[in-house]
Amino acid sequence: MHHLFGLVLAQKDLSRAGDLFSLEDAEIEGSLSEALEQIRIISSSADYQTNDNDQAVVEICITRITTAIRETASIEKHGKALVALWESCLEHNLKPSGKDEDTPHAKIASDIMSCILQNYNRPPVMALAVPVAVKFLQRGNKELCRNMSSYLSLAAIAKADLLADHTDTIVKSVLQGMKRLVCSRLRTMLEDRVLKGEGKQEDKLLGMDLQSSAETKGLVLVLHRWGSA
Repeated sequence: MHHLFGLVLAQKDLSRAGDLFSLEDAEIEGSLSEALEQIRIISSSADYQTNDNDQAVVEICITRITTAIRETASIEKHGKALVALWESCLEHNLKPSGKDEDTPHAKIASDIMSCILQNYNRPPVMALAVPVAVKFLQRGNKELCRNMSSYLSLAAIAKADLLADHTDTIVKSVLQGMKRLVCSRLRTMLEDRVLKGEGKQEDKLLGMDLQSSAETKGLVLVLHRWGSA
């Protein structure tokens, strides 16, 4: 790991964290995955949620890392470590406080989300990200869910197969009121195959015979009403 990254993370030195922005992206690119793993360890510590210094160090480091990943186009190289940190946020509270302030781990998840999911047109990255992304949909953070659903809609348009194994979770989220969650995409696919009666073939996304499923027909009507609201 680059010596400055190592120093800042090992000592959780907020006074030196800003110096990371004086480094060239190419100079630190090779250290990003290791730095992300160190951040995962710090953010998983028992006192992280109450330690303002550690939170500030992590926030600065994540900003520097995601900037470097974008500028060096190295998302596929560091995607695994980035997704691992993202997924670790699921182990912690993500629901906003009474003041509607995001929790420390919700902030991490949000900062990482855009860096990962802006690459919705890169199948290798989405193959890592989608299984984790759908887990955030039922964690009680409306802002995260709203943003996540927008990115998943783009991912579905780019490559619908990526969502094939996660339809149940997505449908449950829609039924719970998250009507923006790829609603138009699902509704269009279902309407084409059910309401327009285009043959009895097994749908590749839902994995069922749509023509024979009364439940699915009901879901189409629900999605239609919600999508038009």
